[in-house]
Amino acid sequence: MLGIIVSGRLVQTDFQQISENQFLINVADADNVNHIVIFLTGTIPFPDGMGGAVYFSWPDPNAPPNWQFLGYISNVKPSAIFKISNLKKNHEFENSNLGIFGIGKISHVAQIGISVEPLSVIEPQAANLVTEKANEFLKFGQKMIMNFLNYISSFSVTQAQMVPNPTENFVPLSSVQGWYETFERRLQQNPNFWKQS
Repeated sequence: MLGIIVSGRLVQTDFQQISENQFLINVADADNVNHIVIFLTGTIPFPDGMGGAVYFSWPDPNAPPNWQFLGYISNVKPSAIFKISNLKKNHEFENSNLGIFGIGKISHVAQIGISVEPLSVIEPQAANLVTEKANEFLKFGQKMIMNFLNYISSFSVTQAQMVPNPTENFVPLSSVQGWYETFERRLQQNPNFWKQS
């Protein structure tokens, strides 16, 4: 029913069913994995109104699996690509999904867990994940422009303190402040505005 493609490797379909609605597969040598693709093989669809919540557990030889929600697949969305290279090892983050696929023993390989759940539960969880990522980017953008403004402000001098220098260009600090306010407003309205040309 389920398959996985680990970037640069052969397709794996050897998911183990650990309960009526939960499936696990191991990903060896996970430190060298950047992306994974989870997909339905097409042999058995999900029951109507159901989908597969995809979870990832980074290997930690000193702790039990700690599951991170990545997204989902469904009959309408039968495959999805997930970037896992930026996920931290589970001892470096706090996660309430500890033990979602059972306590399990300490592992040296990553695991992918698929939990078959109602789409009405999975889709809001996926939407929250997108919102969390957008909020993180918004915070990063705000901190970056505040850092830039503070840095530029540290060089400010009054007009009386200025020493004429024909090779130097000067920008009024009020212009930088205006740019900052415009950028921050646009970032709050649409965190992805900078992607538009």
